[in-house]
Amino acid sequence: MSNLKLLELSDNSLALEFSQNFAPSFQLAYIRLRSCKLGPTFPKWFQTQNDIEILDISNCGISDFVPEWFWSKVAIQGMTSMNISFNNLKGTIPNFPTEITPHFLILASNQFEGPIPPFLRGSAFLDLSQNNFSDSFSFLCANDSIEALGQLDLSNNQLSGQIPDCWNHFKSSLAYLDLSHNNFSGMLPTSMGSLLELQALILSSNSLTKEIPVSLSSCTKLVMLDLGENRLSGLIPSWIGGKLQKLQILSLRKNHFSGSLPLQLCYLKGIQLLDLSLNNLSGRIPKCFKNFTAMSRKTSLIDYTHQGYSVSIRSVGQYMNYYDLYSLLTWKGAEQIFLNNELLLLKSIDLSSNHLSEEIPKEFEKLLELISLNLSRNNLTGEIPSNIGSLTSLEFLDLSRNKIFGPIPSSLTQIDRLSMLDLSHNHLSGEIPIGTQLQSFDASSYEDNPNLCGKPLEKLCVVEKPPHELTVEFDEDEDFLVKHSFYVSMAFGFITGFGGIFCSILVNRTWRQAYYKLLNTLTDHTYLMIVVKVAKLKRWLQG
Repeated sequence: MSNLKLLELSDNSLALEFSQNFAPSFQLAYIRLRSCKLGPTFPKWFQTQNDIEILDISNCGISDFVPEWFWSKVAIQGMTSMNISFNNLKGTIPNFPTEITPHFLILASNQFEGPIPPFLRGSAFLDLSQNNFSDSFSFLCANDSIEALGQLDLSNNQLSGQIPDCWNHFKSSLAYLDLSHNNFSGMLPTSMGSLLELQALILSSNSLTKEIPVSLSSCTKLVMLDLGENRLSGLIPSWIGGKLQKLQILSLRKNHFSGSLPLQLCYLKGIQLLDLSLNNLSGRIPKCFKNFTAMSRKTSLIDYTHQGYSVSIRSVGQYMNYYDLYSLLTWKGAEQIFLNNELLLLKSIDLSSNHLSEEIPKEFEKLLELISLNLSRNNLTGEIPSNIGSLTSLEFLDLSRNKIFGPIPSSLTQIDRLSMLDLSHNHLSGEIPIGTQLQSFDASSYEDNPNLCGKPLEKLCVVEKPPHELTVEFDEDEDFLVKHSFYVSMAFGFITGFGGIFCSILVNRTWRQAYYKLLNTLTDHTYLMIVVKVAKLKRWLQG
């Protein structure tokens, strides 16, 4: 096969076994062996290949140190695309003076360590996530500016110290930046405000402190801003709503933000995921959240055109690439990672674990496409909005551990999709509305509401009896009617019986003679008995 140029065996379960001295007669331009078994050692026969344009040996079970000759090929040969991710590749990556690197370079999910070499800056798409890199300064702060790099993922490494303050080198290209899950500390660098093309900024799960710099307000193309799980403090900047009006995902969860929610957040008409949970926010929830129009109308994936960015690559000119989004959310009581399409279709508000007070705005009833609402662990009072049942897309509702009182609205039974409900630890009262949906939840969803009753709680609702006075009056009336009916019936019976006998005697002569004869006989017999009794009594007295 001396003329072989393309070897495509990806996504099979093939084991490719080559001897250590294998010297192929071909020169491959395209090597795609994704998910085949090549390991455990690094393929030595790659050293004979000098024309590789595309190389994909991801998830091939290779557990070995990458030889230096391979990196020299990467730096000098000028590949277009290289993916060696999801193996157990080890070692440090040496630096080379040239920056002729693959346009798409994916080294994710390996065990590479040491500093990130500056020669990798020439890529347009660079994914170094889930490794053990410990230094990014020389990579980020080289003197020359970067024109091609549009997407940079350094997440899940061992990077520490302050984030280097030299982002003005990337201002004309970088659209996606992920530095999450590292050990960065200190303030956010002000030079990040020069990233005018930035669409997604993910800095979550670090140890960043102080306030969000106002320079970020210049990044007006941001669609996603995730600063969650840091130690940021101060007020939530009002310019987030005033300047970043393209935001669809905003996560500031698990920080130390304080003060009230700025009304300017209501300008974020396209917001679909708002997570401000686990902070020290206070005051009331703005009624103008009803302006979140993306949560009140149905959308499709066609609406998400922001997932693309354009970069200028020397060999191909202008190039369009696409990126995926992900975020960590509290969903149904547990933290889960949502990816790209499922994230963008999830419309969620999470203000839990703060110090928010006053009542839940009834304007929430306008957010008809809301899927998740979490207002738990606050100081909210008042009643649950009566028309909350209009949120028919709701799957997750948590209002627990507040001071909400009054009845559970009967409209809640209209939400067929509701799969997680928690109203516990409030001051709710009355009967749980009867409906298949509400009775299907565990009793813990309603616990610690002393005046709440009905299934699934063990406490049953007692039906109230009428007042005592009304009961007495009712009994007397009933007795009067019974007695009146009795007397009327007796009189009517007497008249009927007497009239029937009298009329019969009066009309029938034979009956009349027999009746008079009977009366005479009874009279004579009675008289005789009286005379006999009187005579006996006299004799008894005289004796």
